[in-house]
Amino acid sequence: MRRSKPALIVSASALAVLLAGCTGQSATSAGSTGTARNAPKDTLTLGMTADIQGWDPSNQPGYQGWAGEAVWDNLVKCDEFGKPQADIADKWSVSPDNKSFTAHIREGMKFSDGTPVDSAAVAATFRYVTAHGGAQGDYKGIKVDTPDPRNVTITWPDPQPLIVSRMCAPKITTKALLDSGKVNDTPIGSGPYLLDTAHTTRGSVYTFTKNDSHWNAAGYPYRKLVLKVIESEAATVSALKTKQIDGALITPQSYNEIKASGLQTVTMQGAQTTRLLLTDHLGKKIPALGDVRVRRAINMVFDRDAMVKNLYQGHGKPSYQIFRPGSDAYLDGLRDPYPFDMAKAKALMTEAGYAKGFSLQLPTMAGQNHEKLMPYVTQQLGRLNITVKQVPLSGANAIGDLLSGTYPVVLWQLGNLGQSLQDIDVVVRSTGYWNLSHQPDATVDKLWKKILTGDDAQRKAAQQEINRYVIDQAWFAPMVNPDGFYAHGPEVTIDHVSDLEGLHPKLRDFK
Repeated sequence: MRRSKPALIVSASALAVLLAGCTGQSATSAGSTGTARNAPKDTLTLGMTADIQGWDPSNQPGYQGWAGEAVWDNLVKCDEFGKPQADIADKWSVSPDNKSFTAHIREGMKFSDGTPVDSAAVAATFRYVTAHGGAQGDYKGIKVDTPDPRNVTITWPDPQPLIVSRMCAPKITTKALLDSGKVNDTPIGSGPYLLDTAHTTRGSVYTFTKNDSHWNAAGYPYRKLVLKVIESEAATVSALKTKQIDGALITPQSYNEIKASGLQTVTMQGAQTTRLLLTDHLGKKIPALGDVRVRRAINMVFDRDAMVKNLYQGHGKPSYQIFRPGSDAYLDGLRDPYPFDMAKAKALMTEAGYAKGFSLQLPTMAGQNHEKLMPYVTQQLGRLNITVKQVPLSGANAIGDLLSGTYPVVLWQLGNLGQSLQDIDVVVRSTGYWNLSHQPDATVDKLWKKILTGDDAQRKAAQQEINRYVIDQAWFAPMVNPDGFYAHGPEVTIDHVSDLEGLHPKLRDFK
């Protein structure tokens, strides 16, 4: 869910959060005909491991967020490196002080209700996200100016190192819908597809038809898009093999079976870290977590090499930090700061006064590999007398419950952003939606100020200092960088993955 906004793997989110068909038509075979299970070649059917939470544009998952990508446009889109690309805006500029973003809205765009896409809609959407959704803090104090229907400027009171990312996130809809109180019922957008309500069943299947008037209709070659909610891994694999769906995320446990079936896979490496988020650093809800010795002990009870071998079938690497390899915050050559050592972990618990342990709740959710991970995590924590109660989350409120702060400890395969600065903002800073307890920290705040005012070298150095600090303080228990796999049929072409989190292809990547 980061991501990028949760739903993750929820990422996570994250959030990842979220965590009958056909074959697809490639861009080079648009004129061909044929069927799979009586479905037309120009239909793309994708499996999703979790349902969406409704149609509020401020509460859409970044993880498997194809429904949102279908019906809404953004002011600008971000590519896999966080760089802006044209969308509703065909021209834009950022002020030298990184406080303001000015955009020109392309001519002739209309929403699905027939009303024009203009600066009033953009302004209403940005004002809406200041008070709705999980990223409200990102837009705190903004001022929106609309000198005319084609131009808009969004200004923050302070410099924004992530101003482009802020622009890429909101999904633009109409002021009338936002004011109606029915924003969660039916989407109104200007995106490449229109929701076909007659062939949509909430919680099961979502059908979309192509919006031929979309400004970039050529970039979305399929006439119809179908999204099917399939929470079971076994059912997903079966649907792929029988061509009921054209693509879906799979776990390493299914990799060999998928390859043996003649299906293709796209591999995403280093884009996730399986981790425990230990966000109650001050011990407000779980007093034991306020002691760094307890957090370090928790890190020492996981045999990362064994996890890679046995839980991921060798598809991954042990992880000692939460940032993506190659990003600015990543520490090259870092040795394991907390090697697997049960005796030392127990000694730290005794030293901290928690030899008898304590209890905590860990939320679970379909599609997040918890069925494989939880038994091992529960067993190892139990060796420190830490009793785990699993709490299943499901339905429309699942992601909101996960991010509410109710659960200060969460086990998640959270995506790592290619831009580590954004990862720090989302996961480490007290205002970040994946910093579930939102507890302030003077060291992180001081280093963030260096990022705001420093040059490129100073910003990179400050990011690495933050990484060293959260490792030393054991804010997380990173375990594995699992390989991510997206499986698809041979009729579908995926040349690259545009997702900033590197978790799966974006809708525009399917050709």
